[in-house]
Amino acid sequence: MAKTRSETVQENRAKLIVAARKAFAEKGYAAASMDELTADAGLTRGALYHNFGDKRGLLAAVVEQIDTEMAARAKEIGARAGNDWQGLLAEGAAYIEMALNPEVQRIVLLDGPAVLGDPSQWPSQNNCLQVTKSAVERLTAQGILKPLDAEAAARLLSGAALNAALWIAASENPQSVLPKAVEAFHALAAGLLLQRL
Repeated sequence: MAKTRSETVQENRAKLIVAARKAFAEKGYAAASMDELTADAGLTRGALYHNFGDKRGLLAAVVEQIDTEMAARAKEIGARAGNDWQGLLAEGAAYIEMALNPEVQRIVLLDGPAVLGDPSQWPSQNNCLQVTKSAVERLTAQGILKPLDAEAAARLLSGAALNAALWIAASENPQSVLPKAVEAFHALAAGLLLQRL
C-alpha cells in the first residue's frame, strides 16, 4: 500500500530529527553540516527547508523533542517518589541531573539558548511549567505549600531547575556542581512549605 503524502512528510521529519540529533550532539550546532546531515537522513536540503524552514528550525524541533523526553523522564521519576511533595522535589532534581547527559548538555543547554534564545520561552518549557503549576496547586490545596500564586511559585521552581541545569552544563566540573545545585534547589523549594515536613 502506498504511503500518503502526510505519512511521507512525517517520516522525512523523523529522519531529519534523528540525523540532526546525532550531528548536533557530536559536532555542535555551528559545526554540523546541513549537507552531511541530509545525506545521513537520505534526503535533500529541500526536504529540510520544506519541513523546518532552516537549520535553526531543525534545532528547535530537536530541542523540543529532547526537552519533552526530559520532562517525561522527570515526571516518571517524580511519580515513584511516594507523595506529591517528594515527587515535586524528585522531578526538579531529575531535570537538573539530566544536565550531565552529553546530548542534553550540548543541544538543549548550550546550543539551544545560544541559537533559540531564552529557554523559558520554549513551548516545551511551557508544558513543564504547566505540570509544575498543577503540582503546586495540589500541594497548596493539601495544605502543604503556602497559599501563594501557583503560577508564580511554579515559574520560580521551574526557573531554578532550568538555571541549575544551565550552570551544570556550562561548568568545567559538572559532577561537582550537581550535588550543590540539587541541595540548593531543595532548600529553595522547602521555602514554599507551609510548615516543615
